[in-house]
Amino acid sequence: RLSAARTHRRIVEVSGPMKGQSVKLSVVIPVYNEEKTIQEIIRRVQDADIEKEVIIVNDGSDDGTSRALNHISDHYDNLVLIDQARNQGKGAALREGFAHATGEIILIQDADLEYDPRDYAQLLPPILDGRADIVYGSRFLGGPHRVLFFWHYVGNKFLTLLSNMLNNLNLTDMEVGYKVFRRQILDQIHLRSNRFGFEPEFTAKIARLRPRIYEVPISYSGRSYEEGKKITWKDGIVALFCIAWFRFFE
Repeated sequence: RLSAARTHRRIVEVSGPMKGQSVKLSVVIPVYNEEKTIQEIIRRVQDADIEKEVIIVNDGSDDGTSRALNHISDHYDNLVLIDQARNQGKGAALREGFAHATGEIILIQDADLEYDPRDYAQLLPPILDGRADIVYGSRFLGGPHRVLFFWHYVGNKFLTLLSNMLNNLNLTDMEVGYKVFRRQILDQIHLRSNRFGFEPEFTAKIARLRPRIYEVPISYSGRSYEEGKKITWKDGIVALFCIAWFRFFE
C-alpha cells in the first residue's frame, strides 16, 4: 500500500543522447531492516550527479527503518515511498517498485552500502548512447572491492557459470545487485520470484529476448554477517533451483 502522507509523485527528466531525446530514470530500492544504512544510501543516491525518481519499497521492516524513511521522505520531492505490511522478499518488493516506476530507464539499487551510486556514471552510458538494452554491473571485472569470503566468490562464479551455460550468455556476475534496463524489458517478461530468486529468474527471462546486454566494472563494499548481510548458503541452493526451473519449465 502507498503511504499517502509520505508519497511524492514527481518525475524528473534525465538528459542523454538516447535517440536524441531526454529520458526518465527511476531508481528502485527494496528495503528490509536497514535502519543503520538507509539514510546514508539515500543520501548517496541523491548525490549521484543525475536527475532521477527514487522509489523506495519498505518490505515489512520491523526495526527502525520505517521511522527513518518517514523522516527522510520529508526532505526530498523526487521520492516515492511504498510501505508493504509484511515482509515478502526482494523479488516481491522489486515488482511493487517496478509497478510504480514511470521512468524509461530503471536502475535497481540495494539499500545497504555494498553498491556505490557513484557507479551510475559507468552503468548508464551504454543505454543512454544506444548501445545496450540492459546493463549488468560486475564485481569481477577489476573494480575495487572489499576482500571477504572465498566461498561466496566460488558460489557466485559457479551460479554465473551454470546460468551462462543454460542461457547461452557470457556474464561474469549474474548475481550482482546492479541491473539497469529499458522499461520495455519489463513489458516483455513476467517476474514471479519473491525472494533472491529474482536474479536468476530475471537473467533467464531476458536471455530469451536476446537483447543487447553490456557489463561494466563496479566497486563492491561487501558486508559481513555481523554487519547485516542477509543472503546465506540456503539462498544459493534456491538459486540453483531457479536457474534450472526458469530455463526449462517456465
